[in-house]
Amino acid sequence: MKLSIDKAALLRSLSHVYSVVERRNTIPILANVLLRAEDGVLNLNTTDMDLEITESVAAEVETQGATTAPAQTLHDIVRKLPDGSKVKLELDGSGNFMTVEAGRSKFRLSCLPVEDFPQIGVDDLETSFAIPAADLRALIDRTKFAMSTEETRYYLNGIYLHASENDSVSVLRAVATDGHRLARFDMPLPDGASGMPGIIVPRKAVGELRKLIDEAGDTINISLSENKIRFAFDHVVMTSKLIDGTFPDYQRVIPANNDKIVDVDPKTLSRAIDRVSTISDGKSRAIKISLKGKTVTLSANSPEAGSATEDIEVKSEAPDMEIGFNAKYLLDITSLIDGDGCRITLADSASPTIIQDTSDTSALFVLMPLRV
Repeated sequence: MKLSIDKAALLRSLSHVYSVVERRNTIPILANVLLRAEDGVLNLNTTDMDLEITESVAAEVETQGATTAPAQTLHDIVRKLPDGSKVKLELDGSGNFMTVEAGRSKFRLSCLPVEDFPQIGVDDLETSFAIPAADLRALIDRTKFAMSTEETRYYLNGIYLHASENDSVSVLRAVATDGHRLARFDMPLPDGASGMPGIIVPRKAVGELRKLIDEAGDTINISLSENKIRFAFDHVVMTSKLIDGTFPDYQRVIPANNDKIVDVDPKTLSRAIDRVSTISDGKSRAIKISLKGKTVTLSANSPEAGSATEDIEVKSEAPDMEIGFNAKYLLDITSLIDGDGCRITLADSASPTIIQDTSDTSALFVLMPLRV
């Protein structure tokens, strides 16, 4: 294998694939990136056995071939090379070492056999559809914050994707919850997605995909089965195993009889929460919301730091009441509301609360209250 490639192009592709590699690996080959040089193209591939990313980048290939090299080390080398430089990669005759050369810099990296590099076998991905990249970004951004990080409830450690209906309209629905909050996002059901199984996309795959699609073109092609999902766009293909578990019946968590409605400017509310929560207790991050007429008072108390209150004006026909929330959870939700109106629908101080953007009904958030 012998090739040359622009530093910027190689670094961009390495940056996309190397983050899949776990920092502490008990299997040495999983710390490596698979490099395969073919006609005018260098393919880079990394995996952690559950997630795999492959990217193709144009290169001047003198001799075709393949090898695997330490992903982190290669990324760091290329990152530190002078901008605008041409990087030469060459595998020696033994296949055990690869030289990386640019200008007067030369590195010799140990390689492992290509045959040892694992591949995620792609089953028959019977469901395929395409969605706009902007819609996929919105879907992830509106739900990922609510994914659980508790390993004991592994089936909550991702985003649940399935075909559903909203007011008799077919939608592709994403749901995430950690038991304290729930996020639901609907978008029009793409052609070809009507027969898809309900799947749970793992948290790591969601994070890597979100980084990748920042630079994606207009369309993301998605193929899936009950066990795996593949996202393809531009010169990138990401394949992930799915969480083998049953997502809970989230519909039971979404209250249907909340009748106390409060409309408030989301930016005003977010800024007030942020200020008042400076005083909130570090463990519970509790903040109390007191509704009285057209005024909401936000307050927080801490035995060490003291107390804080702030009043904001709202539109409300609800009776006076008090309810407590985790300030961080509430701020996560209000910061996602892009419109001019935030609608908070309550029942009482002990029941789940619904929060929505009044100008965009595609997203719905549910937040469990705290005792304060």
